Amino acid sequence: MVTKNVQQQHHHVDVVVPVPAMVMAAMASPCPANKLLRGAIPLAFGFALGIAVAVYLIGSATPAAIPGASSLELFFPLPPPAVSANLSAVRQKQPSTPSSEVKTTTAINKSQSWPADDASGGNSTADQAAVAGGFLDVSDEELMKLAAAAPREVRAGGGGPRPKVAFLFLTRWDLPMAPLWEKFFEGHRGLYSVYVHSDPAFNGSDPGESSVFHRRTIPSKEVKWGEISMVEAERRLLAHALLDESNARFLLLSESHAPLFDFPTVYSYLINSTTKVYLESYDLPGATGRGRYKRGMSPVVTAAQWRKGSQWFEMDRGLAADVIADDVYFPVFARLCTRNCYADEHYLPTFLSIRHPSRVANRSVTWVDWSHGGPHPARFTRTEVTPDFLRWLRGGAGTTCDYNGDTTTLCFLFARKFLPNSLTRFLRFAPMVMGFG
Repeated sequence: MVTKNVQQQHHHVDVVVPVPAMVMAAMASPCPANKLLRGAIPLAFGFALGIAVAVYLIGSATPAAIPGASSLELFFPLPPPAVSANLSAVRQKQPSTPSSEVKTTTAINKSQSWPADDASGGNSTADQAAVAGGFLDVSDEELMKLAAAAPREVRAGGGGPRPKVAFLFLTRWDLPMAPLWEKFFEGHRGLYSVYVHSDPAFNGSDPGESSVFHRRTIPSKEVKWGEISMVEAERRLLAHALLDESNARFLLLSESHAPLFDFPTVYSYLINSTTKVYLESYDLPGATGRGRYKRGMSPVVTAAQWRKGSQWFEMDRGLAADVIADDVYFPVFARLCTRNCYADEHYLPTFLSIRHPSRVANRSVTWVDWSHGGPHPARFTRTEVTPDFLRWLRGGAGTTCDYNGDTTTLCFLFARKFLPNSLTRFLRFAPMVMGFG
């Protein structure tokens, strides 16, 4: 093997070195033209072969590996390092990492000033800490700490942004009613923020830049019905929304929700409300109420403090911050409210009843039909969505309620459990009944 290498090296020398010698010999001694012609043929062949060898050496080796590389560079300059690296990458056919797969984590100083959000509806703090308008991709524990450090009130005046309503969509997969919501939000940019928590296994395409749902899905985790993961998802949504200091009210919605009024009515109703939280919180005897209480929760949560209610809440910023900062009651629920406990129906009603009983309205702004019994409310198909039905819901569904000390029939701003096939009817009736679209 060594002998063969030596022979190859000598072969290269034999080809390259004689060229200058031949040139000098031809120049030194005069000769007839025919002799010059015969001598020029091997001269040209040898010179061309020498150039080919030099180019090959330059393209396949680094300067340090080529004998006499510094001399070759005078005639065949090597590409700059950056270009060399790119060429090497192309030769090896190694694809670059897509930018969408790169995760950026930026530390946030808790003592920093929390900048106001712009009119786009995006999350200002998350925009600073993640890539291109994305959200913070950190652990739940770190997320709760950051959200708990955010201001508990929206700073009014001073030319700052107007207070916004945060719409928190807790979904399984996609949002079949999204076209209706697009119509609902149209023309009111800067007065709302949108946050979506979906199953991380959902791989649907993100809507276009013109959509209010464009890149509004927060880093999510799997949620199972009736388990504590449902409450964890709610807290995750609240935490991300709290990072935007202009969010004043926080509303939890599902993929089957539909608005009953136009945006200005909903916005005014919530922003001007003196009620701190619209949430059901009541004591219910029987297996589906007190029967779900776990005795191990005492003394932190006693049986007398146990409450039940729908998970679809609406609350102000101060109470949202209290929910995020709760390190007393939530850990007890997370540890003990398992197996037929249904934490999403008991954690917030119990927590707020204990900590802020006078601030709970004990009613929801979302209408749902439980008249059929069972663990799930009634669902509504396309044919059941009619103008008369929508007007009945808008009129309080046969009930009255209190709003800022006055009795009113404007009790429900939303209704839920509408199947996807009802979308066309909503889009058809929204302009004539609900005032938008």
